[in-house]
Amino acid sequence: MSVIENPVLSGFHPDPSICRVGEDYYLVCSSFEYFPGVPIFHSRDLVHWTQIGNVLDRPEQLRLDGARSSGGIYAPTLRHRAGRFHLIVTNVSGQGNILVTATDPAGPWSDPIPLPGVPGIDPDLAWDEDGTCWCTVAGVKQVRLDLETGQTIGEPRAVWSGTPAAKAPEAPHLYRIGEYWYLMIAEGGTERGHAVSIARGPAPDGPFEPCPANPILTHRGTDHPVQNTGHADLVQGPDDSWWMVLLGVRPGGGTPGWHVLGRETFLAPVTWADGWPVVGEPALELPASPWPLQPPVVPARRDDFDDSRLGPQWISLRDRPEEDCATKEPPGWLTLRARGASLDGLDVMFVGRRQQDRACRVRTLIDASQGDGGLAVRLDEQHHYEIEARAGEVQVIARIGPLRSVVASSAVPSGPTVLRIDVVPTEQITSRTGPDHIVLGVEDPDGVFTSLAELDGRYLSTEVAGGFTGRVIGMYAATGTVRFDWFDYERP
Repeated sequence: MSVIENPVLSGFHPDPSICRVGEDYYLVCSSFEYFPGVPIFHSRDLVHWTQIGNVLDRPEQLRLDGARSSGGIYAPTLRHRAGRFHLIVTNVSGQGNILVTATDPAGPWSDPIPLPGVPGIDPDLAWDEDGTCWCTVAGVKQVRLDLETGQTIGEPRAVWSGTPAAKAPEAPHLYRIGEYWYLMIAEGGTERGHAVSIARGPAPDGPFEPCPANPILTHRGTDHPVQNTGHADLVQGPDDSWWMVLLGVRPGGGTPGWHVLGRETFLAPVTWADGWPVVGEPALELPASPWPLQPPVVPARRDDFDDSRLGPQWISLRDRPEEDCATKEPPGWLTLRARGASLDGLDVMFVGRRQQDRACRVRTLIDASQGDGGLAVRLDEQHHYEIEARAGEVQVIARIGPLRSVVASSAVPSGPTVLRIDVVPTEQITSRTGPDHIVLGVEDPDGVFTSLAELDGRYLSTEVAGGFTGRVIGMYAATGTVRFDWFDYERP
């Protein structure tokens, strides 16, 4: 038996929802302003997860025109019934609540069914014994739902308001477990006060009595290395023990701490006492798993862009038209065509992947002979660092709030150039403060690195920038056409 390491999904993977189908587990997360939307993962052991696709991977499924950072796709719920997967989710930037279905969780997923009568965000699905579908939303309100037409049945009604003193009752999930229906919610806001509470009742619409031990999980008021714990879902493990997946963050850099990777997915054990769930700590290490763990699938650190399509880990801002992003012209290169002038705007052509490690090194070989572009660490439109290649020159650019500055520049030989970004936690630099430092520079043909700038990572943290996302590191085109031969993400 092996120790379980948390988080089980590192980096920007918030709002987990999980379902079990036989021996298989499937998990989805929020994706906000990024396309494709709603990453979906598979596991056999609840610990090691492999991304098998994105649920909303076609423009007709996901419209994010004008969606600003932390807009877009909020809080999906994934459920399986009668041989079909159902995913219900909110696009807060235009589509509202939608439902998509599939027989294969890897896709393809259906075109969305609009749900105009669903009265709030964070929708959940549950079925009672006669097949009636109940949809519960943040608030906490509930309505019956016809999944074929998307129409609601009857009027929405409030079923439980959560803890009286707590704000923002949200992320409801409804379950039939034993003789009771359980309604679990998040409350207290998504920051340090985040918590999980639960109630139970005799029927899916209540009446619900709250657990006397609420909140059943919170780390508020503690110095636990995992903070902001909440937005949870329940599932049974391979041995039918109970477990919880939830979001949390790992602040770094001392007190009060800054989290830069976004909200991550953690695992916690659950036992039962007097008909109520008792949640164990989602610690960074959990005791040995009671079942064998599958060998982990280690993601490839390098992408040479040899496939005709990008892998599911690659995400872009709001859309990704084929005419602006291709790996076939020429083959083996990622070709990006500029639409917006910089990462400050909504239309920049950007392709990146989530930063999943507090320490990492990212490199790419860029051909900027027909345009300007580069390598960036992005949190949102107003918080990003990049190293940009221009004809015969590279510039390091910092956008912090309203200020945009060129902080360094250097001449480089003509031809393709290796751009590099190192993320170094401050515990490795004893004279520094903040969560980390971001070093931007270039490599010569012999692999010798020249640092051009070292920037404070706290300005690319949620505590400074706000919002619900985490860092994404990737490539972009600022003008013209820019090509990238490869991208390498190295863990320590």
